[in-house]
Amino acid sequence: MKIPQFVLASASVARRRLLHTVGIESIVCPSDFDESQIQLTEPGELVKTLARCKAETVVSQFPSALVMGCDSVLAIGGMIYGKPANAEEAIARWQLMQGNFGDLYTGHVLIDTTKNKTVVKCQVTRVYFAEMSDRAIRAYVATCEPLKCAGAFALEGFGSLFIEKIEGCHSNVIGLSLPLLRQMIGELGYEVIDFWVY
Repeated sequence: MKIPQFVLASASVARRRLLHTVGIESIVCPSDFDESQIQLTEPGELVKTLARCKAETVVSQFPSALVMGCDSVLAIGGMIYGKPANAEEAIARWQLMQGNFGDLYTGHVLIDTTKNKTVVKCQVTRVYFAEMSDRAIRAYVATCEPLKCAGAFALEGFGSLFIEKIEGCHSNVIGLSLPLLRQMIGELGYEVIDFWVY
């Protein structure tokens, strides 16, 4: 069986790094999909729909590939949050998040262009945030890290200092659930080890 290329329809450095860490070298092809087109209020459906749209935007460029789309949001108290638009929004977000918890939703879509099959999943991880002073919040936002991430924090960066604990999949919080990816690849008839590059 010929193993297709693995394509990541995302500009996320963190997602590419996760794949690289587990031996999967991906072709990066950002979708540039306009997310404002999708207006859904249920976070799981929102991230699955956005992930599918991102993957479908680039899929025609790859006749023999697994094309992966992902999207993440943080839900706190029924409200959905993506990347903050600016530093002021990030500060306000952290004032809400500190001492609180949120649920990080990541939608995952894998399209196998050789078999014309699609698998769609969502992973949810609960994140507990530390109590923080306004000074610490402003210092963290000044690193610019929160402006690049759904939920305004990066578990693999400075943000890890302000996470008390997580319940669920660790890599999901970084942007891609590796256990879920293994399952999805299996559903398409491959093994994850088929995609290892030594």
